[in-house]
Amino acid sequence: MSRIGRVLKGYLFWTQDRGSFHYDVMVTLILLFVFVGPRFIPFKDQPAEHLPHLTSIEITPDGNNGFICLVDSSAVAAQSGGAQSESIMRATFQRLVRPITGEVAVVKTEPVRDQAGRIVAYRAWIHK
Repeated sequence: MSRIGRVLKGYLFWTQDRGSFHYDVMVTLILLFVFVGPRFIPFKDQPAEHLPHLTSIEITPDGNNGFICLVDSSAVAAQSGGAQSESIMRATFQRLVRPITGEVAVVKTEPVRDQAGRIVAYRAWIHK
């Protein structure tokens, strides 16, 4: 077998001695593939795009054994059918927060407005 054939066979079956020139070439090629390959080869292994939940709920403790709950106005309006009476708002907040906190009592609700005066969210004080 020719010398080139033996070298290629050594690369293919990984029979080169450790510390030899050809062994170092093989290791260098593997490292280049691992570290440089993803920049140029489209493996299509990107993580799935994270889409936030449609009804984002922000719950923070209020310091008095209760919580302050902030919910986007579109979620509250969709749940309450657009009506904004206090009893419907409390029932809506209880329905939205129940999967997270369990049974709660809504003490008070208020709208959160932007600079133009539009309601962008609703805030509620809840107690367990």
